[in-house]
Amino acid sequence: MTYLLVVAIFTCVIHLVETVAYAMRWAGVQTRQMAVAMSFVTSTLLVSRLSNMVQAPLLGAMVDTAIMDGSLDAVIELEWAFRFIIGSACLGTALGMCLTPTAARLFAVAIRHFAAHGSMPKVLLSALRPRNWPKILAMVVWPRLSMLRSVSLAGIPRRFLIMNMVVTPVYTIGVLCSLLAGAMLPPFRSTAIQLSGLVNGMATVLLVLFVDPAGARITDQVSHGHRPPEHLKSVVFFLQLGRLIGIFILSQLLLMPFTFYIKWVARWVATMGVG
Repeated sequence: MTYLLVVAIFTCVIHLVETVAYAMRWAGVQTRQMAVAMSFVTSTLLVSRLSNMVQAPLLGAMVDTAIMDGSLDAVIELEWAFRFIIGSACLGTALGMCLTPTAARLFAVAIRHFAAHGSMPKVLLSALRPRNWPKILAMVVWPRLSMLRSVSLAGIPRRFLIMNMVVTPVYTIGVLCSLLAGAMLPPFRSTAIQLSGLVNGMATVLLVLFVDPAGARITDQVSHGHRPPEHLKSVVFFLQLGRLIGIFILSQLLLMPFTFYIKWVARWVATMGVG
């Protein structure tokens, strides 16, 4: 239970950070520093990567415990634990959406600070100084429904938004599916764990081909004045909303089908190796 709660917390943090990172598009347009903004995305996602470093071995320990138990009940319990973890990913996404207006303001200030001093450590040290905390707190924006008045699908391509809603949940469960398949197939668990790319790989290809380029195109068009700023706000909101809906519904629905898919491939690969 302790492992599960810790993993859920770190999963929530990972998805919160990844959701908030969408705000960097708006901050980049506001400051007219898109290249710097994109580099900030990488810096921000370091928090996600560090959280994943802690989360991964704990997930592995949960799988090992289920395998050592050796019962069907242990595997079923592991499945529900993973569903709880998916729920924490959904919570992190929802919190990220609520924090996006504040994050956009903070990122814009950080980008301007970096443009003036050219040093990321100075930006971080400035944020950590107690005398600057009141200024940071003053930039907190509480989410309100009135903020959605300018949000609309008018002029926004639907295809890449739908693709984002499908791709994100698949990417979310890739590792979980391979771990669960390994617990169901203990003799070939190493093979199963290495096959997470069968799920994540498909999602990554679709993300790179259909989602990221379309979002970047609209961001550039807004930054050059070819689209109104409201279009970018709408894109950020609907990308986040699609992420939330996808994880909440599709991740739960696809967990077991993809698990059995990886299990079948792992057994096939192992049979080929023996042959």
